[in-house]
Amino acid sequence: MHTELPGEDLIESGLEDLSRGVESVPALLVSIGAPRLSQVGLRLTAALPSPEHRLYELLAADDPDSAHSRYNALVRRLVSFERAAECASYRVEDVFGS
Repeated sequence: MHTELPGEDLIESGLEDLSRGVESVPALLVSIGAPRLSQVGLRLTAALPSPEHRLYELLAADDPDSAHSRYNALVRRLVSFERAAECASYRVEDVFGS
């Protein structure tokens, strides 16, 4: 990768999981951000259905007491990536080679 953007590790992992059809925290996060990620030039395979609910369910299954705060933290990382990608003045596909 050329430049690391905040949250890039999660986005990259989510893209890999989506391409393999794996439902994971990163894949669900990428699915949540699919519309905006597409706008910054990221080519996505099919997003997972109901990603917001599935992500929360997955987090709650692991630790119900911290699910809400972890969900919010993950969404903040997604938004940070989206904003940084928009401000970076280059296409995300240049980073990911899409």
